[in-house]
Amino acid sequence: QVQLVESGGGLVQAGGSLRLSCAVSGRTFSTYIMGWFRQAPGKEREVVAAITWNTGRTYYADSVKGRFVISRDNAKNTVDLQLNSLKPEDTAVYYCAANIGGVSFNREYEYRDWGQGTQVTVSS
Repeated sequence: QVQLVESGGGLVQAGGSLRLSCAVSGRTFSTYIMGWFRQAPGKEREVVAAITWNTGRTYYADSVKGRFVISRDNAKNTVDLQLNSLKPEDTAVYYCAANIGGVSFNREYEYRDWGQGTQVTVSS
């Protein structure tokens, strides 16, 4: 099992930036995928971005391509999400999640370990 703790959320104006960080502890494996998801009020949770822990291959949802950047630091055991050019529709609770043993970036059911979430609010 993997423990995940997110940090870095907050309130920002439209066009601004935030950096989210996910600290990873517990059993870690070289071959797994880390993802960032978000859930806005009244909407289903959706994948935002994901990265393979060993090779750094990335995936982005169309809605955030060119604005968000996911990265990992193997030495520090962290996965960060840089949020740029933020829009009010990016307002949501953002979750870090681990997909151990799965092969998909965007199949939520493959992610078994989740953080508690961090709130991102973008004002217009």
